[in-house]
Amino acid sequence: MEDLIKDKSTKPLIEGNVTSFENSLKSNDTEEKIDIWFYRPIGYQIALFCAKIGMTPNTVTIISIFFGVAAGILFYSQDLMINVIGMLSLVFANSLDSADGQLARMTNNKSRLGRILDGAAGDFWFISIHIALCLRSMNEGWTALIWIPGVLAGFSHVVQSAMADYYRNVHLFFIKGTSGSELDNSRDLQLEYDQLTWGRNFGMKLIARNYLNYTRMQEKFSPKLQKLLAVVRAKYKMGLPQNLIIDFRTRNKPLMKYTNIIQFNTRVIFLFLWLFLDQAWIYFFFDIFVLNPILIYMCSNQEKVSGYFYNKIVTGSEYGDQNI
Repeated sequence: MEDLIKDKSTKPLIEGNVTSFENSLKSNDTEEKIDIWFYRPIGYQIALFCAKIGMTPNTVTIISIFFGVAAGILFYSQDLMINVIGMLSLVFANSLDSADGQLARMTNNKSRLGRILDGAAGDFWFISIHIALCLRSMNEGWTALIWIPGVLAGFSHVVQSAMADYYRNVHLFFIKGTSGSELDNSRDLQLEYDQLTWGRNFGMKLIARNYLNYTRMQEKFSPKLQKLLAVVRAKYKMGLPQNLIIDFRTRNKPLMKYTNIIQFNTRVIFLFLWLFLDQAWIYFFFDIFVLNPILIYMCSNQEKVSGYFYNKIVTGSEYGDQNI
């Protein structure tokens, strides 16, 4: 479980060459324009500062949780100025969320725990936001039935974020390999989970259990992709053939825009709009009836891409058995 808890010092970055802004990014294929133009530059400066003072990526992630949850609390008020402060708090939380990943890549300080915390941070933000919007709506005259779309939208958000993150890491796996992605599978996670005991590792075992369930959900929504990953791992143990990498990137890259649409930026732009209009309840229905169809479309097309490459690898000889 060393990989789960590993969180090395960031000081080597200060002593050596500072990683460029471009190298702090995951991949241009998976980055959204708003992130490239706004959040990543801010995150890069925060990451540089954190590296200088020796702050770890996980610490940055935890701080982001406080700002994100505070934003939700501030959205409870019907005072627009308080809402605006909440908006700024949420923007800063997302800047910190960008910075933790950039800091981890800049300092080569990646860990399974960091990945889990990073995913959980957004869930904490939006749990706070959904609770606040439900309570706000009840103050505005809605009955307790508003909790139904509030909870449904919450579950929708979890699935949307999980699948968007998963497909991004699948894309990175095919174009960069295991070193360039954070793609996990339930089989390996189960083995790590079984090594922990509730008596001596209660906290880590609880985290590992939740992450195992999270990964199984991602795999359940992508059966054809699981078949493709299985045959790829079995056949190309020495690395993916270059022509497979090029073909997969060409066919799969257009789907990356859908992973961005159902992630943070789109939902927050509309959330801010409805807060300005004092109609925050619309956010729940936007999540359910607009973002969910995009999720279904994204999953369906990703499965088509996975089926296409699975059939080509299994039935054809177009791709070699090792990297070329």
